Amino acid sequence: MGRLYDISADIHPGMPSYPGDPPVTVRPTDQISRGDAYNLCELSFGTHVGTHIDPPRHFLPNGLPADRIDLEALNGPCRVVHVPDPHHEVSTGDLKGLLHGVSRVLFQTRNSARWAQGEGFFADYVALAPETAEYLAAAKFRLVGIDSQSIEKDATNQYPVHHTLLESGCLILEGLRLAAVPPGEYELRCLPLKLRDGDGAPCRAVLLAP
Repeated sequence: MGRLYDISADIHPGMPSYPGDPPVTVRPTDQISRGDAYNLCELSFGTHVGTHIDPPRHFLPNGLPADRIDLEALNGPCRVVHVPDPHHEVSTGDLKGLLHGVSRVLFQTRNSARWAQGEGFFADYVALAPETAEYLAAAKFRLVGIDSQSIEKDATNQYPVHHTLLESGCLILEGLRLAAVPPGEYELRCLPLKLRDGDGAPCRAVLLAP
C-alpha cells in the first residue's frame, strides 16, 4: 500500500459540533505536574462527536447499535468522490459514472476545505439530497461517508436521508476530514468505539492509497 491518510477529526474542548450536541470536556484527575504518579483525564462528549458512525439505532428503535454493526461494512475498498463548488448538496447528477464497482463512497465537498481553515460549525454545509440517498440505498451501498457533521439538512426534522440509508442497511460515516485526500480509490480502515447499545460512536478512520 502507499500513503496513509488520517481522515479523522481531533477531539478536543471547543471543537465544532452539531448544534445541541453535548460539548467536549477534558478534566484532569491526576497530573504528574501536581505530584501524582501519572497523568489521567476524565472525558465527556456525545456519541456523535467529531468523526463518527451512525448505526441503525440512531434513528430506528430496533436497529443495530454501534457494538453490533458489521465491521466489514466499515473496512474495505472505497472511492472518494469530489463534489465541486458551488453545489449546496450532493445530487444524483454528481454521481453519474463515478460509483460503478464500489459499495463504499466518501463525498469530499467544500466542507473539507472549511474545516481545514479552522472554521467552527457552519450551518451552510453541503449535505446529501434525499433522492441521492434513495439512489444509494437502491444500489445496495454498504457505507456512505461525508465531510459534514450531519449527512443531511432537513428543516422538517423528518430526516429522510438518514432513514432511507439506515433502513436499507447502509451505514453512515460523518465528520470526515478529506481536504488532503485526492479523489480516487482507497482502502478504508474505520473502527468505532465499541459502545454497548450505542446510537453512535466516534471512530478513527484512515485511507490507504494503492
